[in-house]
Amino acid sequence: MTSPDLSGRIVVVTGASRGIGWNVALAVAEAGAHVIAIARTVGALEELDDEIKAKGGTATLVPLDLRDLDAIDRLGLSIYERWGKLDGLVGNAGQLGIITPVAHLDQKIWDEVMTVNVTANYRLIRSLDPLLRQSDAGRALFLSSGAAVHCGPYWGVYSASKAALEALVRTYAAEVDSSTVRANLFDPGPLRTQMRAKAKPGEDPETLSHPGVVAADIARMIAPGFTDNGTRFEFLTGNVTRFLG
Repeated sequence: MTSPDLSGRIVVVTGASRGIGWNVALAVAEAGAHVIAIARTVGALEELDDEIKAKGGTATLVPLDLRDLDAIDRLGLSIYERWGKLDGLVGNAGQLGIITPVAHLDQKIWDEVMTVNVTANYRLIRSLDPLLRQSDAGRALFLSSGAAVHCGPYWGVYSASKAALEALVRTYAAEVDSSTVRANLFDPGPLRTQMRAKAKPGEDPETLSHPGVVAADIARMIAPGFTDNGTRFEFLTGNVTRFLG
């Protein structure tokens, strides 16, 4: 797949310290964008920055815990003061919680998962929407999961959080449909990530694809030339579900 030209564009990637987020940040930077890389782990962000610089790209590192919701507002202000716009948002960061019966689920786990997977993305939209509208082609892409649709036993909090995220993004897509902003969902399917290893401890990771395999598609979906809005793309099958029009 040919990489899109993202020269001169500013792109936020959350959960950029490892897995899908790391690979997306690297791919977007290689395509010419300046990456605003967000994650909790400073050391991993610095390693990402080294990789980006080695490939001729640039990044701004933002050590930020997405549970700090007020910090998300400050992020939007900082981007406005420095660049006055935002061209892309990749809402990748997520939290699994634990695999357990709903009746056994601890309130603290529920709150943490919903905060990271749903509330933080709502706050990102609220903070960054004005900046996306200042772009000639603002693009927002949020990572979902098959668990949002196929609600298997013991996956209650993760499934509920991803279903809520999908409803949120579909609503936002409808609201920006007449603007230059586009909002979509991306389901990467099972990949060799830490979250997958935690969810499926008995699974052989070598049977799964490297998380870097999805980076090119995600970069394509935040490029100006990608004009679909309100869609859900499944990487594993290539299926596209259109919710608008």
